[in-house]
Amino acid sequence: MYPDTQLFIAGEWTNGANDETLPVLNPATGGEIGRVAKAARADMDRALAAADAAFAVWRRTTARERAKLLHAAADNLRARIEDIAPILTMEQGKPLAEARSELRNADDVIRWFAEEAIRSYGRIIPARKPGVQQMVMKEPIGVVAAFTPWNYPVAQAIRKICAALAAGCTVILKAAEEAPASCAAMVRAFADAGFPEGAIN
Repeated sequence: MYPDTQLFIAGEWTNGANDETLPVLNPATGGEIGRVAKAARADMDRALAAADAAFAVWRRTTARERAKLLHAAADNLRARIEDIAPILTMEQGKPLAEARSELRNADDVIRWFAEEAIRSYGRIIPARKPGVQQMVMKEPIGVVAAFTPWNYPVAQAIRKICAALAAGCTVILKAAEEAPASCAAMVRAFADAGFPEGAIN
């Protein structure tokens, strides 16, 4: 059974402000298999406000804690592969074996970024003059907007959101409207891992 997809804003699943939806079509038959909530400007404003508020907390979260939460999200995703893969196949059209492979790969990518979070090293740069110290420090800069395609809806979303979250940035994710439910299931794996409300919208 294909699930209808709501918006995830500030830690809550919700309909769009205007209660509008778009059809999700099975690419093999062209038939409608479900609906996805259509975001209005008010929804985008709410998502941005939530992501901005969460950024104040998330940017101060230690790299090791960010890594721990990313690993927990990966654990959740791996445990749900058999539930998410059929959804991915229905909305995107790839064979079930390839859907499972995409999700296993996504698990690996999350774990890679989790480990990179704790290796966000700076640099000391040799100075041209005595008494001068030059150094580079990596710091999170704010809210990231991530737009993803339909062909690898989970894999491409994972690469974008994990890079941002590992660095201490928060995210507004725009999943492909052709394949929204697998992305929503992936977001649920992050939400259930304990990320702060608004860290991902």
